[in-house]
Amino acid sequence: MESTKLPSAPVQEIFAALQEQEHEQVMFVQDKALGLKGIIAIHNTTLGPAMGGLRMWNYASEAEALTDVLRLSRGMTLKNALAGINIGGGKAVIMGDARVQKSEALLRRMGKFVHNLGGKYYTAEDVGMSEQDMMYIRSETPYVTGLPREMGGSGDPSPVTAYGVYVGMKAAWKYRTGTDSLEGVRVMVQGVGSVGSHLVDYLAQENASIFMYDVYEASLKEVAGRTGATVVDADEVYSLPVDIYAPCALGATLNPDTIPSLTCSVIAGAANNQLLDEERDGQALKDRDILYAPDFMVNCGGIINVSLELGTYSREMAMKMTERVYQTTLEICTLAKDENITTHAAAWRAANNRIQQIGRNRLFL
Repeated sequence: MESTKLPSAPVQEIFAALQEQEHEQVMFVQDKALGLKGIIAIHNTTLGPAMGGLRMWNYASEAEALTDVLRLSRGMTLKNALAGINIGGGKAVIMGDARVQKSEALLRRMGKFVHNLGGKYYTAEDVGMSEQDMMYIRSETPYVTGLPREMGGSGDPSPVTAYGVYVGMKAAWKYRTGTDSLEGVRVMVQGVGSVGSHLVDYLAQENASIFMYDVYEASLKEVAGRTGATVVDADEVYSLPVDIYAPCALGATLNPDTIPSLTCSVIAGAANNQLLDEERDGQALKDRDILYAPDFMVNCGGIINVSLELGTYSREMAMKMTERVYQTTLEICTLAKDENITTHAAAWRAANNRIQQIGRNRLFL
C-alpha cells in the first residue's frame, strides 16, 4: 500500500466496519510537514466522554492502523463499563516509530486535533508514549490525562494497570485451583515493558516461578537482574510448560497458531485484544479447558487511575477501585460456567448490560 493513499478499504467497507462495531465517530488526521498520520476513534459515549490512550506504533499499513484503533476503542468501552467508571470508550493511534519519529511538534499537532473534538475524547498515555509526551499534548488541549504528579496529574498509570492484572490473575487461579497464592506457580510473562515489568515485580514478591520474553534485550536484562526471573527464547513463549500465561505485549497472541501449543491452565495478561477472533479463539480456549481472564476485565487499572484526574486524584482510591478486579473476575468466571459460555462472552455481556441500563435511564432524564 502506498503511504500517501487513504486506507485500502473502500468507503462503504469502512462504514461497514464502523457499523459492525458500533462506533460513533472516527477522525483521520494528518500533517504532511510533520509526518503526522493518525486516527482518533470514538466508540461509545453513553457512560461519559470517551477516554483511551494514544498509541504510536510502526504499523505495516494504514489499514492495519485503522483495524487496531477500532478494536482498541471498542475494548475501552467494554473495559470502562466493566470497571464501573463513568467514562466512554475511545482510542487514538499515530503511525510511525516512536523511537525516531516522535517530536514535540508532532505531539502538539496531535493535541490540537484532540482539542477540536471539544472534550468528547480525552487522550492518555499508551504504547510509545510517556508522561513528557502528555505534557506536550497538554500545551494544546486540556483534554488529556496521565500527566505528571507535579502538574496535578496521576503520573505513570503502568503500576496500577499491572496491579489489576495481578489481582485478576490471583482470582482466576483461585477459581481454577481453590487458592489464590501464586507462590511457586509457573508464570510466563510475554512482554516486560512498562506494565509487564511491574507485573513481574508483583509476582516476584509472591515468589512465583517467573519466565519472561521481550523483543528488547535491554528490558529483559534489567528486569531479570532486579527480580531473578528466567529469560526464555521466542520459540518457547507458548510451548513452555507453565501454569499461567500472561500476554503483556501487543494483541492477537491467542490465535489458531498459538492456542494448540499452550500448556497453561490460566491466561491473564495486560495486552489489549489478546484474542485474534473473539468468538472462535475464546471458544478454542474453553474447549481446551484453559481459563481465560478477558483482557478488558483485568487491565483496567490504568484507565481507572487516569479517569480520577477528571475529579480529585487519589492514588489510594485508584488502587482500591482496581482491587475490584478480583471480585469481578470471580463473578465472570462463575457466570461463564453457569451459562456454559466463554469468559469473554460473559464479560462482554456484563459490560453491555451496564451500558444499556445507563443508556435507558438517560432516556427519561
